[in-house]
Amino acid sequence: MKMNFYKITLLLGLMAILSACATTPPPTQTSAPEAPPGVKVGNPYQIAGKWYTPKIDPTYNQVGIASWYGPDFHKKQTANGEIFDMNALTAAHTTLPMPSYVRVTNLENKRSLILRVNDRGPFVGNRLIDVSRRGAQLLGFEKRGTTRVRVEAVSGPNAPAQVAMSEMPPALEKQEVGNVAVETLEVLNPPQTVTTPTQIASLNPGPAAPEVGDDIYVQVGAYSQISGASRVISGVKHIGAIAMEGITLNGRKLYRVRIGPLHSTTTANAALKQVLDLGHNTAKVVFD
Repeated sequence: MKMNFYKITLLLGLMAILSACATTPPPTQTSAPEAPPGVKVGNPYQIAGKWYTPKIDPTYNQVGIASWYGPDFHKKQTANGEIFDMNALTAAHTTLPMPSYVRVTNLENKRSLILRVNDRGPFVGNRLIDVSRRGAQLLGFEKRGTTRVRVEAVSGPNAPAQVAMSEMPPALEKQEVGNVAVETLEVLNPPQTVTTPTQIASLNPGPAAPEVGDDIYVQVGAYSQISGASRVISGVKHIGAIAMEGITLNGRKLYRVRIGPLHSTTTANAALKQVLDLGHNTAKVVFD
């Protein structure tokens, strides 16, 4: 009788262990398109108690929070064996194949880039994608750290070429300046759209075409003190012809710094890239 009691106790213990092991099984893999040669999809994996199932998804289209990573991972190995370059246009995603291509659009300023997914992450909260430092600079959220984005899969033979094209930031909408802070000389509020030139094609991150009669400028910023505007001019005057213009907005006197007029959107985007590299993350291309 005593022996039977021990057997029953042991059996119940084994059943409890098996039951506990079965509470968090890996997700069942469903049939998915076969990966092309050289593309890594991977098996389901678990990070901090959460399961992720990598898969090929040419219709992927999600909105969420983007962050960026850089110096701490620079020149280290990515999840698919490449070497991470924080100055390249790449990204980390939890489930998309590696490599694959995505269009990332910053929903705060409408800037858009094609990025190459070659790493896994981010695994912080509900973040959707982790872009390289260069990607964050061109998307305009490096200093802020995170931003709300739309991530769309980009497929086809032209996807790799579009990454190179994305190195030139797309021209933005024609805009007026927003309110500024004397201490930081940075724009506080998103500017309001006045008119909209022809925008980029759905899968082409090239520059927008100006309207007939428009002059093209790179607007570095607008500042509440002439001394601040003068310091900015000293730092960007090597890029091209530059002018400071006094304007009044909502009853406030501001000093607007612009480079131009420029001959083409290609020239304007090249100048914008140099201005962004200098840390003026509120700079934009405008048409007058």
